[in-house]
Amino acid sequence: MTVLTLSELAKITSSKLQGNADLIITGISSLDAAIAGEISFATGRKYLSQLNKCNASAMILSADLAASYHGNNVLINKSPYLAYAQAIAVLHPKQAIQASTHPSSIIADSASIADSASIGANVVIGEQVHIADAVIIEAGSVINNNCSIGKNTHLHANVTLYANSQIGENTCLHSGVVIGADGFGYAPHQQEWYKIKQVGNVIIGNDVEVGANTTIDCAALGSTIIEDGVKLDNLIQIGHNVHIGEHSAIAACAAIAGSVTIGKRCQIGGASAIAGHLSIADDVIITGMSMVISSIKVAGIYSSGMPISENRQWRKNIIRFTQLDKMSQKIRQLEKLIKS
Repeated sequence: MTVLTLSELAKITSSKLQGNADLIITGISSLDAAIAGEISFATGRKYLSQLNKCNASAMILSADLAASYHGNNVLINKSPYLAYAQAIAVLHPKQAIQASTHPSSIIADSASIADSASIGANVVIGEQVHIADAVIIEAGSVINNNCSIGKNTHLHANVTLYANSQIGENTCLHSGVVIGADGFGYAPHQQEWYKIKQVGNVIIGNDVEVGANTTIDCAALGSTIIEDGVKLDNLIQIGHNVHIGEHSAIAACAAIAGSVTIGKRCQIGGASAIAGHLSIADDVIITGMSMVISSIKVAGIYSSGMPISENRQWRKNIIRFTQLDKMSQKIRQLEKLIKS
């Protein structure tokens, strides 16, 4: 953990400093857990009561909240959440990992591994693999033939890369991630399913983060592509030949069927599902538990999930929902009668 003065944090977060510039900050914590010496933050007026009970020595706040704060030491920022992210990055820096190769790892002779890379216990690396500078591959990961991993990329424990996967720079794959498994392709044949061989690969760009136990299938032909800056949560399924545009973010448990194209800067809520062969425009927000069954061609916010309600009321609403077509027909008949 790093110790900084409040003025140093102000500079790092591009914030306006109010209070003691020489105040020593030893850490960062939540409003309800912060202690003296730490800094905390709040992002809206709903936190005002907690804010003025907090024991932190300093706060990161918007100008509006700072005016209502009873304390003396504040970093004023138009985006307190971003400032918090910048502050925590310097107050809790990553631990430096020494370049090394664990003796239990199995590495093909044709693999090319930079001297500055770190290879953990029981890692398996196949033929013609290329691993760039400062890559970290933690215990139990498997890198199959002809894969490449860009510099400063981190594979946590038990990540699997199928053959021909390409991973960019400064990317993070969390534990249990599987890249390049077969896409779900079968042709019906004589009342059975005939497997369609999946011969494509997966290409992941720079500055991508993939959450634990997320899977990204290889393309049937060509490539499944995850562009630069994409952020994927845990337990997401991405089908074969999907293309996700740069800086899009997808929350946990979403399922993206094959051959979907998602634009740039999209936000897809948790447990949403997108049917195959659709396209989503740039700057689309899909709220949680939505079911997308047609392409979205215009930027905006889209929803389809039904909000929770008391069970008895929900049952009544569901019955009414099944009656909508009959009700619509009756309304049209009544309209005709009124006109006549």
